[in-house]
This record gives sequence, C-alpha cells and structure tokens, in this order.
Amino acid sequence: MYVFATNNKGKSAEIKAIFANAGLELTTLQDLGLTLPPPDETGTTFEENSKIKATETAAFLQHHGHTNAIVLADDSGLAIDAMDGAPGVDSALFLGEDTPYDQRNAHILSTLGNRPYYERGAQFICVITCVLPSGEILTTRGELKGLIAREAKGESGFGYDPIFYSPKRGKHLAEMTKEEKNKISHRGIALKNMLKLLTQ
Repeated sequence: MYVFATNNKGKSAEIKAIFANAGLELTTLQDLGLTLPPPDETGTTFEENSKIKATETAAFLQHHGHTNAIVLADDSGLAIDAMDGAPGVDSALFLGEDTPYDQRNAHILSTLGNRPYYERGAQFICVITCVLPSGEILTTRGELKGLIAREAKGESGFGYDPIFYSPKRGKHLAEMTKEEKNKISHRGIALKNMLKLLTQ
C-alpha cells in the first residue's frame, strides 16, 4: 500500500494522477480515516523536512497496524533568485500560515516590480522521501526552472502556479491542464524518479 503524507488536496490529486498513470493506487491518511497533525518542519532544507514528514508518518501508520505501508512525503517550494531563494523551504508559511496565496503572489509581484525577465528567474523544487516497510529510505529531487511573470494568470493549479511562467511551454503553470503540468513539474519529475526506484 502506497501512502502519501499530505493534507493538501491539490497536491494529493496531482500525485494520485501520476501514480494512476503508472498503474499504481495511492492513498492518503484521510482516505484511511486517520488524522496526524502536521509535524514540525524544523529542517533547513527540502531534504530534511521531507524526511521528517515521511518518517513520522511511517511510525504513525506502523502504530495503527499498517505495517506494510510504503510511505512517501514531499517538501517543495518556490525559490526566487532576486529574493535570495525566498520563500524557499518556508513557501507554505510565507507571510503567515493562513495568508491566502493570491496575497502571497501579489506580494511577490510587487517585490519584483518591473524587473526585466532576466532578473526574474525562479525554480520550483520538490524533494520526495520514501520510507519502505524495512525502514530503508529513498530520496529523489525534481526541479522546474522558469520565470516569475509580471501578472498572475490561469485558473488551474494551486499555490504559486499563477505567477510562475514556463518559457518552454509559453504559459503560466496555472494555465496548463493537470496532464501538461504533471509532465514538466518539479513534483512530477521527483515522483517519476521515485517510481523508477520503487519499480527497480
């Protein structure tokens, strides 16, 4: 049984779709009727926080009798070059945990102002940690390079997708279909790399 540790509905929908394309079924704690408060993400890197979430969730599931669960967790975020890599590992807490993403996006656009596009580089980063029933830990990483646009566009996706522009695709992430986004996204890349490890 594959279990992904997240309370983010948008994220879990993306990941379930990628697993389904690989012929695998993915479940979440909510699907199992279990609730685990989000662990304290005390790490200073995506790798550290991803491992914290995966190992705590694996221990929680073991305690509830799911001893054969293969547990995955990710830590991901947006790193903007002109903001010294911010919001980075604090992407989910940027400007306050309860601040809506449209306000966060507006703040970033205001901060960058009219900077030229060559000064608007950014990367979406995702690190996935997998804890196997044996206790073995696997880690993969995915990155998507792009630009912070001058305005928000698109109605799909979530989070910072409306302000992230992909030069290769010629559109904002929030303008892409789920299928388009999963092919190029940081999370899609990290998951595909993890699926390769798991199938090996």
